[in-house]
Amino acid sequence: MFPITHDILSKVLGKLEIPDVASATIRQIVAVSNELEKEADEKFIHLELGNPGLPPETIGIEAECEALRKGVAKNYPDISGIPQVKEAGSRFIKAFLDVDVPASCVVPTTGSMQGSFSLMLLLKRRLPGKDTLLMLYPGFSAQRHQAKLLDMNIDSFDIYEYRGKKMEEKLEEKFKSGKITAMIYSNPNNPAWTNLTDEELEIIGRLATKYDVIVLEDLAYLGMDFRKNYGIPYEAPYVPTVAKYTDNYILLLSASKIFSYAGQRIAMVAMSDKVYHRHYQSYADFFEMPALGDAFIYGVLYCCSSGTTHSAQYGFAAMLNAAVDGKLNFVDHCSEYGRRAGAVKKIFLDNGFNIVYSMDGDREIGDGFFFTVGYKNMPSDKLQSELMRYGVSSVSLPSTGSEQNGIRVTVSTISDAESFKILNERLQKFNADFSK
Repeated sequence: MFPITHDILSKVLGKLEIPDVASATIRQIVAVSNELEKEADEKFIHLELGNPGLPPETIGIEAECEALRKGVAKNYPDISGIPQVKEAGSRFIKAFLDVDVPASCVVPTTGSMQGSFSLMLLLKRRLPGKDTLLMLYPGFSAQRHQAKLLDMNIDSFDIYEYRGKKMEEKLEEKFKSGKITAMIYSNPNNPAWTNLTDEELEIIGRLATKYDVIVLEDLAYLGMDFRKNYGIPYEAPYVPTVAKYTDNYILLLSASKIFSYAGQRIAMVAMSDKVYHRHYQSYADFFEMPALGDAFIYGVLYCCSSGTTHSAQYGFAAMLNAAVDGKLNFVDHCSEYGRRAGAVKKIFLDNGFNIVYSMDGDREIGDGFFFTVGYKNMPSDKLQSELMRYGVSSVSLPSTGSEQNGIRVTVSTISDAESFKILNERLQKFNADFSK
């Protein structure tokens, strides 16, 4: 029944009370596509939800089951994390990023979503006058919603025109205001799959130190720039990180994608010793504990969830240690996403689309979990809604903060030959109808 009529699309949007699909959340877009599947009586190609498309690592499952059998479910976990996961996190960061983070500065969270949300809440009140979060766009749309929910001031810019030295000029302009308390970005980038170069990371680190800005580096797709092999512990190349260039860093590392462990909601926040132990009068007054790390753990996380799921911490620790010990090559396992991205990109390019965020410095972006595409000069909202009519569900770039026209493509659910075939057929039909 594809393409679906405009009337049916409008009816479904009205039923779900969504005035504009381009500004809808990812979960709302999923709901729209599910309703349209019923109308069409055919399955959609889902390019919107970044659900892991690989089996979870059995090492984590077995460790978690063993912990449950030993009775950990009856006990509250230590809010700061069990010793095993803190030590494993410290080892993992040293092995794959070549950065020294004390185990005491590693804190498990209920996914990186809880990590970023609780850190925003904390950093908003760090210093008088510094109440603004700088977001490098495009970015993870949920983090924009988190800052909005916290009523946190947001500043931003689209990196499309500001790579390399141009980024330094733009960052300096933003930081000079004195209002920026922290900045956040994902690397590799969600949704563009761009990777910040060493030059850009050095710029961010140097200016963060100069202007006293805390850098929140979201490493959800750690090691998944498959143009280099980052999967060998304690051997170069190491995963690029701003932590090489400043002490003003907090890293977010999640089990969701690198270990395909999203359902257990387990991640960690890792901060430099300097960030953890720095004292603030605002925290002493509000939380009655001056150190940022203590205020984070005992002032914020305690109120959010009273700790991270006990058994999941054991599973996470086991996977981290297995990777460090060379028993689990998570980068090799995740490289399947690169293969899929290469195939899906070709389908889009063969059918009249173009890659929007296409370069890292003088190199083409790699193939990984996401990429971005546009179609001729079609506006983002029209492209997203028209593709829905052809049975292809996606996320618009403006919803990620981007100023470019296009959509985000997630390859995690495109896993078999039939899916590739259907996607190609639907894009061929779309291109035939709109190339005129």
